[in-house]
Amino acid sequence: MADVVTLCLGPALDSTTATDRVEPGRKLRCDIPRHDAGGGGINVARLLHALGKQAVVVFPAGGSTGRDVAELVDASGTSFHTVPASGATRQSFCINDRAAQVQYRFVLPGTPLSSAEQQACLDALTTEATGARYVVLSGSIPEGVPLDIVGRVADCARAAGCRLIVDTSGAALRQSLWVGAWLIKPDLEELEDLVGRRLTNDAEIDEAARDVHHSGNADVLLVSLAERGALVVTRQGLTRIAAFQVTPAGGSGTGDSMIAGLICGLLEGLDVVEAARFGAAAGAAALTRPGTAMADPAEIRRLFATGTVPIRSPALAAS
Repeated sequence: MADVVTLCLGPALDSTTATDRVEPGRKLRCDIPRHDAGGGGINVARLLHALGKQAVVVFPAGGSTGRDVAELVDASGTSFHTVPASGATRQSFCINDRAAQVQYRFVLPGTPLSSAEQQACLDALTTEATGARYVVLSGSIPEGVPLDIVGRVADCARAAGCRLIVDTSGAALRQSLWVGAWLIKPDLEELEDLVGRRLTNDAEIDEAARDVHHSGNADVLLVSLAERGALVVTRQGLTRIAAFQVTPAGGSGTGDSMIAGLICGLLEGLDVVEAARFGAAAGAAALTRPGTAMADPAEIRRLFATGTVPIRSPALAAS
């Protein structure tokens, strides 16, 4: 029985390689690629497993890429439950340009899930969530899947007595404000999308985060702000968490690592602010890894132990 069940509706076979220089019109000779199982829910479950927690991921898998993803998840030791899909699982790839020291990330679209496949994913989620503490909906929602999938996931979590954590984007993220999720996690760009305006300084970001939290019914709003750190908004107030100082190596999946770290902290008895700080350490550790490689659990704990004290502000009367 797992403490955490993640749902990844848009899994991917992630490949990372490097070349001397990216130039148009030329054959680009690349290094031997690295392949990882990707997609938000898969990334969260893999890191939780590496951190010593009991997690299982539910995801649709189709075609040869779907088999590859399932084999990679299995090789990591992470528990999983696949739902057969008629379409092939999508691919994505990263190209590191050594000369310019930049990374190009290409994300291919996924094959739509049929209504029956969507329901099969929810049925699997319901089965796996029995006895769990957290359900996580993480990653993009495939094209053609209706927005009410977020509410249906919330219903599954509620029926199992689990707290729901949502980390998605676009209209699905907006939908999550109202479904009774315990925590939702936008980044800065997504926060700007939710409030419909650019946010150029800390005061504007704080105000927007409070407004979004007040407008919905989620208990916690966790905003990831990259080099600006993170914000945690609850009914008790707003807390700013400073960024951890690391040397980036082109890593990706920082948001997924943040969610995994947050949940790890919660399972280890931390309050939500300290758990979010653990999540911020996990996100920073992911930046130090190449391509789609997972954050190092030892580095996460080292960063967390050396971090700064969060700055807490009381709740406004309107909140």
